[in-house]
Order: sequence, then C-alpha cells, then structure tokens
Amino acid sequence: MLKAIIFDFDGVLADTEPLHFRMFQQVLQEERIPLGEDEYYQKYVGFDDRDCFHAILAAQGRSTSPETIRRLVARKAAMMLDHLKATPVVYPGIKEFVKSSANRYRLAIVSGALRQEIDLILQTAGMRTDFEHITSAEDVGSGKPDPEGYLHALRSLNQKAPILAPECLVIEDTLFGIQAAHAAGIRCLAVSTTCPADQLASADAIASTLKGYDLESLAKRFWS
Repeated sequence: MLKAIIFDFDGVLADTEPLHFRMFQQVLQEERIPLGEDEYYQKYVGFDDRDCFHAILAAQGRSTSPETIRRLVARKAAMMLDHLKATPVVYPGIKEFVKSSANRYRLAIVSGALRQEIDLILQTAGMRTDFEHITSAEDVGSGKPDPEGYLHALRSLNQKAPILAPECLVIEDTLFGIQAAHAAGIRCLAVSTTCPADQLASADAIASTLKGYDLESLAKRFWS
C-alpha cells in the first residue's frame, strides 16, 4: 500500500533549476571560473550547492578548502534569497497536486536545496503545512546520488508513525535523484522538467509534468 510521497524540490515542485544555474554561474564568474549551461546540466545538475562547488573547483584545480566552499555557498544563498523574495517559482498545477496528494498520503521533501530557500518558496505558495517533514542540504553529510537524504526522511517519518521504504514513492527530476531513491529501496516517478525522458529511463515511471497527473493509477499499478 502506498502511504507516503517524498518529493525532490528543485525541478519537481519549483522551477528553480535554471535559477540555480545562473546563481552558480554568477558566483563562479566572481572567482574567474567559467560555467556553461551545457556543462552544468550534463555534469552538475542534481548536486547540492556544497558538492557542486567542490566538483567545479576541483575540476579547475582550485582550492576546495572548507572555508572556500562555505564562502561560495553563502554567497549563492544570499543571491538566491534575493531573487526568490521577488519572483514566484512554483510550477503551474503543483499547488493543486500537492493539496490533493496531502488528502491521501503523508508528504515529505528531500532536497539538496538550503532549508531557508525551501521554506520561503513553500510559505509563499501556501504549501508549507502540507509537508510532514523536510530533509534539506543542512541535514545530510552526503548529497544525491547517496541515499542518505531519503534514509534520513524515512527515519523522521517513522518517529510519528511506522512506514517502510516500499510503502513510499519518490518524485525526482535527475538521474542522481533516481539513483538515490532506488539505493534507499524506494520506487521513483521521474518528471522530465530538467532532463530529457531518455536520461530518466531507470525510473519506475516517467511523466512530463505533475499538473493533472493521475497518481491513483500509478498507485494501483505498483501497490494494488
């Protein structure tokens, strides 16, 4: 029986992947490091801020000291918050999908985004109370494709009421996210908002959008 839906955030609930790219690009320009759009989407999309900066700096032979990473993450976070305060970013139809899902299932979020960014977007959209739990970048030591975030969320959900990994569905938008969900023992629905559908073929199901998506049919397919 399907009991819980665990959402990724960027690229699933919020149309923020292009924004993340622009913020990474601007911060790195200040460090005189180029970052092209194709390079970002082919190599780094799906990483949290810390891992993304670390990977890019390492590829450039630059310092990856904890102090450097913290400085760049803080700079990007400040730029993101300034933008998010002025611009709605939730996908069309997402609020309705979340509200409908919350009537049937327990809802959680597992994201490499910072908690303040997640909270701001959800509160602005009027969806914060629909989610029982949020695992953000600050809660884990290893980002996706490591399953730590999903395992963290499962432990937290179990503190309120018992639930098993096979009773959950993850919704993701990147290969790293799919790999993390499967490594945690959870089925995954992928949405092709960030990556082409052929790059998401390892997911259990694929959709082009969550707007109007028939979640009940998917539940019957895998949990009936």
